[in-house]
Amino acid sequence: MDDKGKLELMKDRIVKTYVIQKDIINPLSEDFDCTPEELEHVLFDLLDMSGLLSLHATFETAEYECLVKKFHADLRLCLFVNTLELISQDDADELKEKLAKQVMDGKDYSDVLKEGQKQLFQLLKNSR
Repeated sequence: MDDKGKLELMKDRIVKTYVIQKDIINPLSEDFDCTPEELEHVLFDLLDMSGLLSLHATFETAEYECLVKKFHADLRLCLFVNTLELISQDDADELKEKLAKQVMDGKDYSDVLKEGQKQLFQLLKNSR
C-alpha cells in the first residue's frame, strides 16, 4: 500500500469511530439529506489529518458555544442586555454558561430554559 492509500485508510478509521459516527456523521448527514459516506468524503477533502483527529473535540467545543448562543436568544438577552441595558453582560454570560453546562451534563434543555427564565427574572428584580 502506498502512502496515499495509508493516509486514506487512517482517515477512514478516524471517521468510522463510533463517537464520530454517532455525534457528527449521522446527525449531519440527516440534516444535509445526504448519505453518511458522502459527508465522510466531503470531510476527507476539507480536513487534513490533524483536523480529522481533532474533529470530535472541535465538535464538543462548537456544541457548547452554540448552546450558549441558543440560551442568549431564547432568554431574549439581546433585549435585556444590549437594548434596555438592565442586566450586565457579565451577569448574562454567567447565567448562559451555567445553563449550558447543565444541558451538557444531561439535563433537558426545556427544563433548564425554564429555570433560566426564573433566574433571569430574579436578575431583573434585583437590578432595581
